[in-house]
Amino acid sequence: MIGKHKYIKSFTDLTVWQRGHKLVVSIYSVTKLFPREEIYSLTDQMRRCATSITSNIAEGFGRQTYKEKAQFYYMSSGSLSELKNQLLIAKDVGYLKQKDFDNLIESCNEVHKLLNGLIRKTKMYSSKI
Repeated sequence: MIGKHKYIKSFTDLTVWQRGHKLVVSIYSVTKLFPREEIYSLTDQMRRCATSITSNIAEGFGRQTYKEKAQFYYMSSGSLSELKNQLLIAKDVGYLKQKDFDNLIESCNEVHKLLNGLIRKTKMYSSKI
């Protein structure tokens, strides 16, 4: 149960997935403005990486054991770190304005905190079994 009234029935009920999904949509939006020659390199990498964040959360949610769940949540965290690196590259080569970079990094940091909380909870339940 979340809070007092809402049960988690699907990965889409997880706040971390919801915030991650907003991040994915934002990444797709900003990368539309990247130069055409980046379509198969940085643009594609950033989109795949961002998508991997929420995909691994979804896959972890669907796994049966807490150990398996944590493994996918850790992969999601790795993709998030990779995305932060790609955002730095995009900013440093002039594809991202500082304001857009700051907003996206802030969003990444928020998702990272939520993901770390999910990992902690998952590991806590895993140790009780």
